[in-house]
Amino acid sequence: MAHLSPQALLDRLAELGIPAETVEHEPVFTVAESRPVKERIPGAHSKNLFVKDKKGRLFLITAKHETPIDLKRAHEAIGASGRLSFGSADQLRAILGVEPGSVTPFAVANDTQRQVTVILDANLMEHERVNFHPLVNSMTTGVSREDLLRFLHSTGHDPLILRLPEPPQELSDDH
Repeated sequence: MAHLSPQALLDRLAELGIPAETVEHEPVFTVAESRPVKERIPGAHSKNLFVKDKKGRLFLITAKHETPIDLKRAHEAIGASGRLSFGSADQLRAILGVEPGSVTPFAVANDTQRQVTVILDANLMEHERVNFHPLVNSMTTGVSREDLLRFLHSTGHDPLILRLPEPPQELSDDH
């Protein structure tokens, strides 16, 4: 089955009655590169990690863009088997239909076999509006958090919403 195009994704949001606001911008590949773009767009922005566990189970972790995540301990929180490692670019293209740098929870619409477990960080879900790439990193689409959940549910992916472990803080001298 062919993967959705960005326009087909936006059409699907409209069919679900989900108001979405999309802004076109220069392609961005990292959280750092995207800062100037994010300053122009209201709402919480995300970072998305496509990871797998020791058994090859796939997870899409979506967190607020500046949230530090301890990947050495995240497997415990999300119920994965053993340490997480990043999924390959080939897996990303084959299963989610996106290129590295364009990972987004919207891409689970392409995961018709439901191979990916969606994890939403609670920090992100505290915000009324959440922003993601609509399958390409040259646009950003904002929806309400409730509509994100409705969209994910419509794809057969009911996400786990939880607080991800943060990296241990270095002890400072004033302890």
